Amino acid sequence: MTQEIVTRRESIGFVITSYAILVAAGVVGLRFDPPATVALRWLIVILLAAIALLQLRIPRTGSPAWQMHAYLGVHGSLIAALMFIQPGWTMYPVLYMAPITWAVLALPLRQSVYWITAYTAATAASFALGISLTEGLIALFLYGVLYAFLGAFAGALARADAARRDSQALLAELQQAHDQLQEYALRVEELAVVEERNRLAREMHDTLGHRLTVASVQLEAAERLCPTDAEKAASMVGTVREQVREALGELRSTVAALRAPIEADLHLRSALRRLIDHFEKATGLTVNRALPDDMPPLPDAYRLALFRAAQEALSNIQKHAGAGQVWLVLTAAGETVSLLVSDDGRGLASSTDHSGFGLQGLAERAGQLGGELHVEPRPGGGTQLSFRLPLPRDQGDA
Repeated sequence: MTQEIVTRRESIGFVITSYAILVAAGVVGLRFDPPATVALRWLIVILLAAIALLQLRIPRTGSPAWQMHAYLGVHGSLIAALMFIQPGWTMYPVLYMAPITWAVLALPLRQSVYWITAYTAATAASFALGISLTEGLIALFLYGVLYAFLGAFAGALARADAARRDSQALLAELQQAHDQLQEYALRVEELAVVEERNRLAREMHDTLGHRLTVASVQLEAAERLCPTDAEKAASMVGTVREQVREALGELRSTVAALRAPIEADLHLRSALRRLIDHFEKATGLTVNRALPDDMPPLPDAYRLALFRAAQEALSNIQKHAGAGQVWLVLTAAGETVSLLVSDDGRGLASSTDHSGFGLQGLAERAGQLGGELHVEPRPGGGTQLSFRLPLPRDQGDA
């Protein structure tokens, strides 16, 4: 039996047990029922020594099947020789325990049954020829049951070992899958950071970059007109001043967005208050806010999604709405948490006003969390953004 069939501890224990039975069988056969002649005694000693040496030469797992069959044949023949030389109710038939176990562990079921049948027949024949036919029939029954039990026990051991190896392989696969999931999570986080940076870069390019480019062109034109048409040049400089002022406002809005993240230890209500404060300082507008004190604890993904929704809504109001009043309402009722941001500005000029990259990103965030985003005209004029998420099941139940 090799370490590939069973564990090293099981292999050592089985070898020790096999040699203990071999020693006990030799002591019983030689001392308590001694052979008739000295020559037979020495022959029995030689056979016992051969079996002891043979038990150290078990074919390894993966060897050709014929080697195991040859081993089982030689081993079984040596035990049968002992039983025919010294017939009777000795311990020699118990020596078949080792080859029966190895046959079951190393060979297919049908082939191992053949060997168990052959060993049972050899044992019964030794009793029938050495004592009487009746004793042979009794031995056939008794040792047939014993050998069948040993075979069933070895088969159960083999199945348990196979299940253990399958469990170890499954555990290794699960560990590998866990490592891959962790790696994928890190990649997703990195991609989310890159996506947010790209969004901010596009915003700055499309707004601040555009206004500064226009201002640069107009300043060049004003510089050329100064000697010939100072009044028109001054008008162009005034236009540039307005462009720069608007660009500065957009820059402040972007900086405010960058400086108002949701920290890990900051509640959503506190994060929204900071965002609103930065917005009011950058725009001069007053935000009518309703932020409840008894908000349920939310997962990080929910807090981030709600914060980004408020951030995008306020940014769009500053850039496009021309509003005089702004409202921001956060509620958690039933199984839903909602954010409503509205203004009294110009409203939706066309059906494409709410198809920007920022709002598309919010819609994707809402969809990933099972929620929804709606941008629609506000009753009484202006625009309102509604961002709703279903509360996690444990939070909703609470």
